[in-house]
Amino acid sequence: MKKKYILTALALSALSFSACRKELLNPAPQTFIAAETGFSTPSRIGNQLLSLYSTFKNGNFYGGRYIVYNDIRGEDFIAETSNLITGADVAQLNLTNSATSVKAFWLQAYLTINRCNVFIDGMAASGTATLGNPALANNYIAEARLLRAVSYYSLLQLFARPYADKAGANPGVPLRLKGLTGGENYDLAKSSVAEVYNQVVADLNFAKTNLPVTNSSAYNNTTRAHRNTAIALLMRTYLSMQKYNEVITESANVVSATAPYTAPSGVPNTLQADITNVFKTPYTTTESIFSAPFTNATGDLSGTQNQLGFYFLQAATVIGAAEYRLNENGIIANPLFKSTDKRRAFVAPGAASGPGVGKFFCAKYPGAASSGYLDYAPVIRYSEVLLTLAEARARVAAATAAPDVQALALLNAVHRRSDETTLFAPATNADLINLILTERRIEFFGEGLRSPDIMRLLQTIPAKGSAPQKSLGETGYIWPISSDEISLNKLIGGDNN
Repeated sequence: MKKKYILTALALSALSFSACRKELLNPAPQTFIAAETGFSTPSRIGNQLLSLYSTFKNGNFYGGRYIVYNDIRGEDFIAETSNLITGADVAQLNLTNSATSVKAFWLQAYLTINRCNVFIDGMAASGTATLGNPALANNYIAEARLLRAVSYYSLLQLFARPYADKAGANPGVPLRLKGLTGGENYDLAKSSVAEVYNQVVADLNFAKTNLPVTNSSAYNNTTRAHRNTAIALLMRTYLSMQKYNEVITESANVVSATAPYTAPSGVPNTLQADITNVFKTPYTTTESIFSAPFTNATGDLSGTQNQLGFYFLQAATVIGAAEYRLNENGIIANPLFKSTDKRRAFVAPGAASGPGVGKFFCAKYPGAASSGYLDYAPVIRYSEVLLTLAEARARVAAATAAPDVQALALLNAVHRRSDETTLFAPATNADLINLILTERRIEFFGEGLRSPDIMRLLQTIPAKGSAPQKSLGETGYIWPISSDEISLNKLIGGDNN
């Protein structure tokens, strides 16, 4: 019998919370690729690589819910409904291991990882020889390793304690580096947080070395990985590990020494003069280092109740489901977020009638429901690179000393792009760090960075609305391991709280 490339054993558990439909129980044979032919031609290899991006941008993962979950866990969004399907228990920080959010996210993350692993294994077995171009083969493998790295990083942000807690010695998640293609033993214990982070760094370093310095078009430079993508994600990873000197070292490759800040080589990533252009068609500005695109083509949408606009928007002209409003006592109430700040364009009043009256919603994703909410999902932007470098430099400097000159200049570059009336002049690096952390909340609300920012610093997740605060070690600070994984993997052990 021919060996087939199939999903991990865990994927079969998706049937337990999918509708009982015959087509799910009897999938069409064309959804499988025979091992003997999957890497037999360059075009098949290229198509398999593109399919990894499709799996990554699934609505249950980076095409929607990963971003949503990390925002609604923080204090700047409040649930408008008690709908568990759309994450009310995520916002309340009281998830169980059988919750839809937990099971679907774990499934999609590991599905992405396994497909990357199967691709990498296939390239080693025959794909590289088929291409006949070792450099191109390494380009392809680097893309797969980058997607695997982001997937593992994302799992750590929800299911494991922060790296700064015991320097990564706490249990993390199972570290699967070989593709599961059939009847392999699925049992695998968790690796430590440090071991998983180290693999993320190794994958991104490989990607940095082997990815192209630029792709063929603005669209491909936004939606497929290039060298600057790997470097930017390395900086994010090192920030999460509190390895600030490593952040600074990596930044030399993507941030010029002086303003106007831009990547000195490769894709000329830089800030846009007007931030609102980043969230408009065609979504391919040089500020968008990596984004997940969507079209109306069959299979290329994030799916019902996954879209960012569905969750966040209820405005006078475009109405999403408005599952989450902006907390009136959150970042939009901060005096540093002035009424004249261009980013106020992303704070939209609710519809003139109905439950949204008197409330405010995130308007970064205004794509109409009628067209399927085609807003690109941001993975990482250049403004994050600049603020990450600013924070790293300020933290390396003495807290009581005068602010690091470049760190302050980077903060002002991001802020003054949207608010020319403000020029920050803090007295110390400690004051500068507080300003940077506030700036990250203003700049990135609705982009999935809030919960990771809280956790990497071992801070308490603040209370908001009816949701309680959660401190490190309390149940709910991190997610429980999926009940499906526990039932299938005898070595997984208990939760990580």
